[in-house]
Amino acid sequence: MIDAGTIQARKWLSPPFFFDKALKWAPWCLLTGMVIFIAALWWALFKSPPDYLQGESVRIMYLHVPSAWMSLFLYVVMAGCAACGLIFRLKIGFYLSAACAPIGAAFTLAALVTGSIWGKPTWGAWWVWDARLTTELILFFLYLGYIGVRSAVDDQNKADRLAAVVALVGLINIPIIHFSVHFWNTLHQGASVFRMDGPSIAISMLIPLLLMTLAYMILSLAACLESTCCEIMRREHGRRWLQSRLDMH
Repeated sequence: MIDAGTIQARKWLSPPFFFDKALKWAPWCLLTGMVIFIAALWWALFKSPPDYLQGESVRIMYLHVPSAWMSLFLYVVMAGCAACGLIFRLKIGFYLSAACAPIGAAFTLAALVTGSIWGKPTWGAWWVWDARLTTELILFFLYLGYIGVRSAVDDQNKADRLAAVVALVGLINIPIIHFSVHFWNTLHQGASVFRMDGPSIAISMLIPLLLMTLAYMILSLAACLESTCCEIMRREHGRRWLQSRLDMH
């Protein structure tokens, strides 16, 4: 027998139910994320002090570090959703995975660009083949590879499965990125927030950094919900349930 929890889970994971909820939640997530983003940006620019070594250039940290964190987080989410689609045959898993990919790629590109801007006054060069930077660049290519596979294969079901395999294989790069500063001699500094002995960064810098990360997460959720709705409309085109929803809106 199928218990009530399983029935409820299947309901939540069905495209019609997800579509309805996503349309309601996305605007609120966008509004909340923008408010937090503005507050974090104000704190980072006007209230947080300059670094005693890097001076004002340290302020790029408030855009760079959360972007780098989000690039890793969204890849894990993308691969996890793809795995759910591949293993449990959940269509919504493939839809969510497809929605996460361009958002994660954008954050990865933002991390690379802001890292280069920060690196020029800090290291004296726009780019160095540092272990952390190189593995982050590989992550960007993995995102592009996932997107490319989905676009190149005409059979959408086959594209879902092949792209899921690409995403899962690419997961091996995530711990390499995280531990690259420990595995190799690198110019990139080690962890200063998530440490066993507590953050080494000043609280006046830590608060806007965490606020910006929260804003990025909520804005990413809004973008993911909107993108998943678009993916559902593209993939479920012609379904009676979808047409009835579109007629209502």
